[in-house]
Amino acid sequence: MVFSIKRASPYNSQTLDPYIFTSQRLGFRGYLPKDLDEIASMNADPEVMRFFEKPLSIKESEEFIQRQNDHLGLFGFCFFVAEALANQELIGIIGLGNRTYESPMSPFIDVGWRLKKSAWGKGFATEGAKACLDFGFKKGIQEIFAITPLINHPSENVMVKLGMDKVGTFIYPFLPADHRLNPHLYYRIQNPNKF
Repeated sequence: MVFSIKRASPYNSQTLDPYIFTSQRLGFRGYLPKDLDEIASMNADPEVMRFFEKPLSIKESEEFIQRQNDHLGLFGFCFFVAEALANQELIGIIGLGNRTYESPMSPFIDVGWRLKKSAWGKGFATEGAKACLDFGFKKGIQEIFAITPLINHPSENVMVKLGMDKVGTFIYPFLPADHRLNPHLYYRIQNPNKF
C-alpha cells in the first residue's frame, strides 16, 4: 500500500480552501476546536451510537478528535469532518482509517461514516464514502474494506450502494464474542486504477 504523508491541517494550504477535498454536496476537513460540541453531541446520542459499544463522553470525543488529527498528520487521511457545502453545517464524520487489530484482513484500510440524525436519509453517507474511496484510491491505496455489525443493515446497504463486495464475517476483537454487536461483516473494494 502507498500512503502520502503530510502534517495535519484543517485547511488546504495550496488554495486556502477549508476543505481537503469535496464531493457534490459535502466538504471534508480535519478537526477544529469549535467542532467538539457538535461531535460530542453526536457521539452521545444513543440512536446515532446504537451500532457502537456505547455512546461517548465529552472526554472520549476529545480523545477521538485528537486521534483523528494525529492520523491525518501521519497518513494524510482520517475520519474527516463532513460539512454540507450549502451552509457549512457539520453533518457527521466520514473517512478512512488505518487498522492493525487482529482480523482476517489486517492490516487494512477501512471506510466508515457516522452522521447526526438530522443528516439521515439524504444520501450523505453514500456520497461521502464514495468521495473518500476516490480520495484513497488517488493516494494509491489498492484495497479498502468496510466493517459493520451483522445487525447494522443501514450501513450494509451503503456498502452495497458503493459497489463493495461482501467477503464474510469475523469476531470484532474489542468486544466479547457473544456481544450483541458480534459478529461483524466485512466488505471490500479494489482500486480501479492501475499503478
